[in-house]
Amino acid sequence: MTTIVRLDVPFRQHSKAARQAVLLKTFALTRRTQEDVFWLKENAEMLNILECTGAEIAPGALAPFESFYDDIEDRMEFFPQYYRFLLSLCLDLEDLGMVGGKGAALADWVAQEGLAHAELSDLQRAEARRLCARRGIEALPQDAGLDARLRSFAGRAQTFAMPNKKAAYELTHIVFYLSEYGRKDPQLDAAAAQSLMFAGTLAFLDFNADLLAEICLAMRFAGLGVPEVWEIWLTQQIRSFTLDDGGALQDDYHEYLMLNWFMSRSGQGGFGDHVPEGRVTFARTRPASAPLRELSHCIYAMGRGRSGDWEEMRGDVTSQVSDEAAAALVAAEAATDQFGAFFEGFARVGLRGRAAMRAAQ
Repeated sequence: MTTIVRLDVPFRQHSKAARQAVLLKTFALTRRTQEDVFWLKENAEMLNILECTGAEIAPGALAPFESFYDDIEDRMEFFPQYYRFLLSLCLDLEDLGMVGGKGAALADWVAQEGLAHAELSDLQRAEARRLCARRGIEALPQDAGLDARLRSFAGRAQTFAMPNKKAAYELTHIVFYLSEYGRKDPQLDAAAAQSLMFAGTLAFLDFNADLLAEICLAMRFAGLGVPEVWEIWLTQQIRSFTLDDGGALQDDYHEYLMLNWFMSRSGQGGFGDHVPEGRVTFARTRPASAPLRELSHCIYAMGRGRSGDWEEMRGDVTSQVSDEAAAALVAAEAATDQFGAFFEGFARVGLRGRAAMRAAQ
């Protein structure tokens, strides 16, 4: 009689390539089905990060995507509303080593069908243009003003001195597309650089690791200096994640990817966690409070006593918020010489000034 002995061998992933291969398998096969649009989103984000960082892909790591790649034309034809996801996935798979050359034909079809012209957003048009350009195709040959409109949006720093996460994420993606994810100089002017600083200050005060990681990436892509205190805080946050087999899929996967992308770009490694087999979920232990909310409540409650002059307001504000919020404000102020200009916009006292001018006339 033969006795079968099963050894309890620990799961080992000795290289970043091996860990990334398990992540690819997780996103491709276990979290969602390919019929789910969130499958497209998650996998497009994962592959985009690997392509942008020049990741060394382990042999066989792209095998979970072979069936998807085989019938991608059928998907594109029937689901043209998802063409940006589909084209991005196709191009990244090929550029990461998938054997095939479908991307050029799909990019040409997207341009011929005028799918980019169906977009309402300049940001989406910019993404479509970038994707097609990766295979030498011009998606918007008649839209010569797109870059100018993107730069105009990015250069209005006042937009980013007040909480508006949608605008802040659009700002980071404008820099991503103009810089080809760090492959070329996006030639940002001083106003756009200030916009990034303002948006980053808000994200830091909000303890928003996802957004702050994107802002730090955008600043690096633009060749701008990133405040050290932001990077230190982000590096600390990567230790707040737990990777489990199972759980709800409305999780913190995007923050996990962004933080690891940030770490890769800043020379700190990234993707260092051993990844469980199975349907992995990503849970982050979040800070108990958000200084930004306290700051907003504090200065709004001041009513007519509110001023846009930070030197005048500093003492009153720091004495009325919690110690944690006060410490975050001190760190945020020390991170940039533009904090006073940021606070002037954040305080939002412009309307009363106009009213006073009209009354004096």
